[in-house]
Amino acid sequence: MSDRAVAVVRAGALTTVQDLGRTGHAHLGVPRSGALDPAAVRLVNRLVGNPGTAAVLETTVNGCAVRTRCAVTVAVGGAPCPVRVDGRPAAWGTAVRVAAGSVLEIGAAVRGVRAYVAFGGGIDVDPVLGSRSTDLLSGLGPAPLADEMVLPLGQPTDTDEVVKGKGYVDAPPWPGPPDELVLRVRLGPREDWFTDAALRTLATRAYRVSPASNRIGLRLEGPALERALPGELASEGMVLGAVQVPPDGRPVVFLADHPTTGGYPVVGVVREADLGAVAQAVPGTPVRFTPVR
Repeated sequence: MSDRAVAVVRAGALTTVQDLGRTGHAHLGVPRSGALDPAAVRLVNRLVGNPGTAAVLETTVNGCAVRTRCAVTVAVGGAPCPVRVDGRPAAWGTAVRVAAGSVLEIGAAVRGVRAYVAFGGGIDVDPVLGSRSTDLLSGLGPAPLADEMVLPLGQPTDTDEVVKGKGYVDAPPWPGPPDELVLRVRLGPREDWFTDAALRTLATRAYRVSPASNRIGLRLEGPALERALPGELASEGMVLGAVQVPPDGRPVVFLADHPTTGGYPVVGVVREADLGAVAQAVPGTPVRFTPVR
């Protein structure tokens, strides 16, 4: 194997390879997958001189650690967290040069949930259906990180210019993890399956992020939505951001690894632009839905 690689020292609770996802395959039963916070992925990639589509690491809650087999430029963003190189503090949210053989440690999130780690050249695992993303639902893409796994890196572009801060963003402003999620939702296609009171509840009451949330869906705790119609639907197509309501009445917002079909009614669809903040919403974060046309 080429020396352009990193070896996993500590995999963390759930660390996966992600890019911007594999679109256009829902008819095959393949969800989009990809990073839950695509804006963070684009920014860490920009910091190291990669195209925004390059594959990065997405950590969950407690970070990870890798040993570099080559000198490489690295940037860590997303959830604020401590970063160390060979035990010494390093900068978060900007480009850092890491020597060959060093251990890069991404610590536990101080706020938020998911950190993103970009390496100059990107993570160069084999693409599947045009993406290097790990899909936890279908099992496509590379497996979640495990200790001692080795990940190849691609060839960097203009590394010296990146380190000198020429031609690329140097220390950009990062949005903080949300104190409250405000999700714009377009009602339908199955809002007629719910009572008028349920639709008012969705628009006016607060929910909370459930600890059971994951890359498949944002599960919510709070008032149940009352059905106007009994029974279940035949399975139908599902899209990113769909607000599906299972029998307990508590909404679930479908995220990157969502199933492409489902039989529970969808009361509305959240605008994709609002979903990036979901990646950093810790359990207990208040959630409000704002209906839009």
